[in-house]
Amino acid sequence: MSHAPGPVVVTVPASSANLGPGFDSLGLALDLRDTLRGSVVPSGLTVTVDGEGADAVPRDESHLVVRAMRATFAALGAAAPGLELACTNRIPHARGLGSSSAAIVGGVHLARALVDGGSEAMSDLEAFRLAAGIEGHPDNVAAACFGGLTVSGRADDGFFAARAPVSPTVRAVVLVPPTPLSTAVARGLLPDVVPHGEAAANAGRAALLMTALAGQPALLLSATEDLLHQSYRRPAMPDSLDLVDRLRAAGHAAVVSGAGPTVLVLTAAETGDVLGFAPPGWDVRVLDIAAAGVGARPA
Repeated sequence: MSHAPGPVVVTVPASSANLGPGFDSLGLALDLRDTLRGSVVPSGLTVTVDGEGADAVPRDESHLVVRAMRATFAALGAAAPGLELACTNRIPHARGLGSSSAAIVGGVHLARALVDGGSEAMSDLEAFRLAAGIEGHPDNVAAACFGGLTVSGRADDGFFAARAPVSPTVRAVVLVPPTPLSTAVARGLLPDVVPHGEAAANAGRAALLMTALAGQPALLLSATEDLLHQSYRRPAMPDSLDLVDRLRAAGHAAVVSGAGPTVLVLTAAETGDVLGFAPPGWDVRVLDIAAAGVGARPA
């Protein structure tokens, strides 16, 4: 296959996974977007990065967007001789807001758009599955791909994802601490086995959360209670879990966003009271739910 004229611009939203009880299955796209601009060139690799992570991410073939692009070109049988890539990052890195999933999803869709007939050769579902395979789990990837509220997982025939209704009245408040946390460290604190009763309770809360997000926000506090993963991660992010406790005690539906350490509050009410809970030095943002996922267009 041949390459399409570039450059192409891709935007991809941040995402919050788990949402309390929906461990490794629920994802919510947030209206905070990274922007990628890429072209296929005769040779070489040029990567520029502005914004979040600009002082830390690599500029070579190990860059996550580049790796995702290379995997996509290979899947389409259209290896690129050279690449020019410019990243404008707004999603905080290593904070539980899906920055790695955004990079992977953005790279997959950027490469697909840079191949003639790429969208016909690789469907949206196939692009999602490729991105989820690179990431290793589908929750943030699904939200970044499809937008809104998503339910995802893995079956015998591969990764699956479906959108679920979310009320336009629901907004997210993210309270972002100044220090990062590795997802691998957070996952490493989880036990191999949990009590059956706690797993059953979490399943019920996750089902209730779908109803709450669809249009019954009065249920959000009860529906976001988690017994499966957050408490085990307290040693890695005590300040975040203490903040979750304080917010929930005041009636706010607060959870750890993804693997943390960002704290997410889901609400259909005014957000002013939540803002006052932020510890000194934390970045607080009020975000709409992103109805659209990743999008590509000619530059």
